[in-house]
Amino acid sequence: MIGVNYGRLGNNLPSPYESIELIKTMKAGKVKLYDANPEILRLLSGTNLHVSIMVPNDQISIVAANQSVANQWVRDNVLSYYPNTMIRYILVGNEVLSNKDDQSLWYDLVPAMRNIKKSIDGHRIHNIKIGTPLAMDMLQTSFPPSSGEFRLDIPRNSLLIPLLRFLNWTKSYFFIDVYPYFSWSQNPSSINLDFALFKGTQMYKDPVSGYVYTNLLDQMLDSVIFAMEKLGFYNIRLAIAETGWPNGGDYDQIGANIYNAATYNRNLVRRLTSQPLIGTPARPESTIPTLIFSLYDENQKEGPGTERHWGLLLPNGKPIYDIDLTGEISEAEFSKLPVPKNNGPFHGKLWCVLAKDIVNEMDLGQALEFACKRDGICDELSPGKSCYQPVSIVAHANYAFSSYWAKFRKDGETCHFNGLAVQTTVDPSRGSCKFPYVSL
Repeated sequence: MIGVNYGRLGNNLPSPYESIELIKTMKAGKVKLYDANPEILRLLSGTNLHVSIMVPNDQISIVAANQSVANQWVRDNVLSYYPNTMIRYILVGNEVLSNKDDQSLWYDLVPAMRNIKKSIDGHRIHNIKIGTPLAMDMLQTSFPPSSGEFRLDIPRNSLLIPLLRFLNWTKSYFFIDVYPYFSWSQNPSSINLDFALFKGTQMYKDPVSGYVYTNLLDQMLDSVIFAMEKLGFYNIRLAIAETGWPNGGDYDQIGANIYNAATYNRNLVRRLTSQPLIGTPARPESTIPTLIFSLYDENQKEGPGTERHWGLLLPNGKPIYDIDLTGEISEAEFSKLPVPKNNGPFHGKLWCVLAKDIVNEMDLGQALEFACKRDGICDELSPGKSCYQPVSIVAHANYAFSSYWAKFRKDGETCHFNGLAVQTTVDPSRGSCKFPYVSL
């Protein structure tokens, strides 16, 4: 049963009612919320959708420290809707162990899970599993899969083993956010694209386990399994809390396109819904509950372009490509996909300019001030310098954005500026005013 993540970081998105209707139309089996939104939980009442709700990261510590707070959280967010709303998972936090800057939160994770579990047990609720979604970056090594091992900075005895012991004791799932796109896009010369999209004939044999792999997702999942086994846990089930492929991105983001996104998600659904079940080489014929990220393109997200292009639907609710979450529709029945044009690295020059000519001047002024705070970025915008004319906030912002991005892209800065900027291949230079650029 394939589900979707209900991402809401966008503007002008369909209403919760319309969104639930869209999810039902898509024949999803599950929906995962990143909170416990009361309106959405009410709208899910009476549907057949299995629902996952979340204790946000900023509430973990107080839930961990006080059983009465955990009890109140369960009363407010579970008992108010259950059982008419089919809440089946409570996820405590989101990728908590990826945040190395707040390690105190790490140690509150398992106590919070225990308190939530104690509370639902007190109400004799036995069909809700408690877990926490973790990212692949919690592994120290993941290739070959048999070498899978958790990061060495995550304490074994005081954190990892209690977490795994809790999941094992409660017969819950190890929820993993797993994105073959990132593994492939960071190593496109060593990982075959078709292998990442479930469509290749390439096979890889693990030199230690002897397992044969035909796709990248199975390798990544099995590396988690091997990491758990190294700590003595052999039977904890896996669930995929997030997976998917971006349908678009920036010029310098290889392979982010509609063709690859549709291919990955369609093949993923077929593989996971096949009968008999396939599982993975380390766990053949196993059921893997899976949620695709995400329902919508989230156009308000920060970061590189791919961050805003994981959706199955546009922000207006229209499908980006055909997909069937039941796995029953054949590829031949889908509409033809656009030919991918960026499966290889981009070569050329890129500038960073305003996304549109008419913008909120206050927002633009703040972005311009931010860019020009860094030494040397806006020197050419000073009176008498080559880019001073024309004296307009739009012209100056265009230069500042390109100058800032060209200098700091290598440090991880993106051409976004709160949604005001986009990459372009068209040189915006004018006369003697030469715009800095990124050359790839």
